[in-house]
Amino acid sequence: MLTWTVIFLVVALVAAVFGFSKIARGAAGIARFLFFIFVILLILSLVTDMFA
Repeated sequence: MLTWTVIFLVVALVAAVFGFSKIARGAAGIARFLFFIFVILLILSLVTDMFA
């Protein structure tokens, strides 16, 4: 999951450098979404580990 976030972040940065604003915006949005899902899953994993 984190790998996909990094891939979309790199795609967004490359697209931003070359001026493809719609592609950069879309890739950055996907990367942000995947990052927040990863953070939520990390927190859930830590909480369940504490109570297990």
